[in-house]
Amino acid sequence: MSAALDTLNRMRETLNACRQGQVSQSALIQQWRQGATSLPLPEKFGLVLGDLLDRMEASALFSEESCSFSQKDLLDSLQLWADKARAKLHSD
Repeated sequence: MSAALDTLNRMRETLNACRQGQVSQSALIQQWRQGATSLPLPEKFGLVLGDLLDRMEASALFSEESCSFSQKDLLDSLQLWADKARAKLHSD
């Protein structure tokens, strides 16, 4: 369990660094895709995260906020996903 929480903590640190402009979105997406595969979470977590990361990849094609994808909203959604993943890991 400790390894899973360490992985999740690294994912959250990358998310915070991306919010501050210290890490690119592509690096964030890559790290989150890799990290999530090692987390012992139900399948629905993977489906939701995959959808969020796919939308983030699509939003990266636009230099500004688009009407379809708000990068801030996507980052907020990743934070919510991480919070729920942490709660699930603690409950198991």
